[in-house]
Order: sequence, then C-alpha cells, then structure tokens
Amino acid sequence: MRTVLIADDSAFMRKWIKRLVEKSDYTVIGEAINGLDAVKQYQRLRPNIVILDIVMPKSNGLDALAKIMELNPNANVIISSSLATRDNVTRAIQLGAKDFIIKPHFQGLVNILNKIDDE
Repeated sequence: MRTVLIADDSAFMRKWIKRLVEKSDYTVIGEAINGLDAVKQYQRLRPNIVILDIVMPKSNGLDALAKIMELNPNANVIISSSLATRDNVTRAIQLGAKDFIIKPHFQGLVNILNKIDDE
C-alpha cells in the first residue's frame, strides 16, 4: 500500500488533496493541521510521501520539512503552497523536498507522487 500524509491548516485543502490522491493508487493515512502535528504523525505513521503546506500555525511547513529530514534523510516530501517564491522553492529543495507544487493547481500531483514513489 502506498501511503500519504497531508499537512495543511485548511480543512478544505486537505479534503481537496485527499480526493486527488485517493483517485490514484495511494491511501491517505493521516492529516495534520500544523507543522508540529505533521512531524509527530510522520514519526508515528511513516508514510511513503508527505504533502506539506508552508503557511501553517505552530510550525510552518519548511520547519516541519527540516525536522522530518532529520528523522529520515530519505523521506519523500512534496511542498504544496500558493507562496511559490524563488526563496521558498529554493529553500524547500535545499532542505530535501522532492518537489514543489503550486496551490491550487494540482493537475500534476499524481504524476509527481508516481515519480517520487518510483525513485
């Protein structure tokens, strides 16, 4: 089973992403509402792929990404954000994100999941 953890403070976005992910061959095994929760759930669930928003309360997605990569340098993390500034994209990739997808344009999400899962 190919598993995904979705971390986004917006319930609407989590539901939207979950619907897209589960139309493919993936199962969403967890949803987090902030960066701290994302790290805790990553430790507990060990999903194949994490989809992280950047702007979240308590701990943002880039901080959560750094912590997840400390726990597992081989973690598969996709940053999903409407804040696709050059700095955010560059920092995410430097921290270890496998890809960056701009919200709300998720047309390529399943292709990204498959590409990452095949690596």
